[in-house]
Amino acid sequence: MRAVATSESRSQPYSPVLLLIAGALHFWPRLFILGFVIFSRQIGDAFSSWIVWVIGFLILPWTTLIYAMMWGISSDEVAGAEWILVGIAFLVDLVMWSLLRRR
Repeated sequence: MRAVATSESRSQPYSPVLLLIAGALHFWPRLFILGFVIFSRQIGDAFSSWIVWVIGFLILPWTTLIYAMMWGISSDEVAGAEWILVGIAFLVDLVMWSLLRRR
């Protein structure tokens, strides 16, 4: 027999596991960005203005974190294969926000 999805099954509240994953995806990159800001000049040097990393901190934390890390690894730029990691971080940010918008 086929199970038919009802409107009652679609309106269930978030599961605790989903909330834990979404919370972790929001918390950890922001903690590391704050660590970079407090203990290193890498975030300030990687971005042209402080407003850029602050907006990244609020909206795209994984992308901001990985961009700053890739910027400081070998040179003062993000080049080559480093952009692949920044792109993956952007996808993680999109997944993070889609988890919150899921109903």
